[in-house]
Amino acid sequence: MEPCHDIAHLGHVEILTDRFEESLDFFTRIYGLKLSAIDGDSAYLRAWDDYEFHSLKLTRSSTTGVAHIGYRCDSAAALARRVAVIEASGYTVHGWVEGDLGHGRAFHFEDPFGHVFEIYWETNRYIAPEGDRPALKNLASRYTAQGAAPRRLDHLNLLASDVTVFRDFMQTCLGSRVTEQIRLDNGRLGGCWFTINNKTYDLACTEEHGGGHARLHHVTYATDTREDILRAADIFLENGVHIETGPHKHAIQGTFFLYVWEPAGNRVELANAGARLILAPDWETVTWTETERKRGQAWGLKTIETFHTHGTPPVQKD
Repeated sequence: MEPCHDIAHLGHVEILTDRFEESLDFFTRIYGLKLSAIDGDSAYLRAWDDYEFHSLKLTRSSTTGVAHIGYRCDSAAALARRVAVIEASGYTVHGWVEGDLGHGRAFHFEDPFGHVFEIYWETNRYIAPEGDRPALKNLASRYTAQGAAPRRLDHLNLLASDVTVFRDFMQTCLGSRVTEQIRLDNGRLGGCWFTINNKTYDLACTEEHGGGHARLHHVTYATDTREDILRAADIFLENGVHIETGPHKHAIQGTFFLYVWEPAGNRVELANAGARLILAPDWETVTWTETERKRGQAWGLKTIETFHTHGTPPVQKD
């Protein structure tokens, strides 16, 4: 398959919370994102070196999970090409919306499991006011070391009952490549890691074990160093944040990680991928077996049960 370069990067994720004030306090004071604006029921947040107006849209709701995932296209022409492909694909299409504080007109569509995606070109770049201007003009804003202080949005992980079907959606609609995957003993795909540029991945999809619909596994921001994550662990501990697992190193993708739950229960990760990039245009997908995955993470830490079962929104049990 000829590589597709219509999509530039993962732009933002909209997360729902039923504890808006507490979630906003977590993401700003403890996690260390910067608040660009509050508009109605939504707060627009960004890491200190995200160039766009926002990379996380936090929206007040009666539930939790992900509302939509936004990808920025490479140009206006690229947006038009992708829209034509998506409209001809047979996947559910919601059509054009006018955008929000962060970007202009966007095209909405849906994967087979209920997750809503949007693609857009026109964006609002963050213009740092006087008190947030960085010392170096090639940075998006000032580094203040507030909370964990991640540098940029990195990726998110969605849940699906059939990862193969989700893979086909990502390859068709976004032109994504699969860099790594898990092949279970029963032949099913247990997980896929996707990229649309030279990052190792910008989105992962793993198998839904809880019987939920359109659920979020986690959203992730990146730090410069592993030491930033160790510092963050102490910050989370001192603030009573639930640390689910880590700090440790993933076997798949080699990412140094730390997972916590924000006050509404959405899982949030801090990650450091080091200098690892996918530069080979003919990269061959790395496949992990079920036996290999049962050995645990890179240094032997076993994956805890909640990592396989917890997602948002929670599944209502009869």
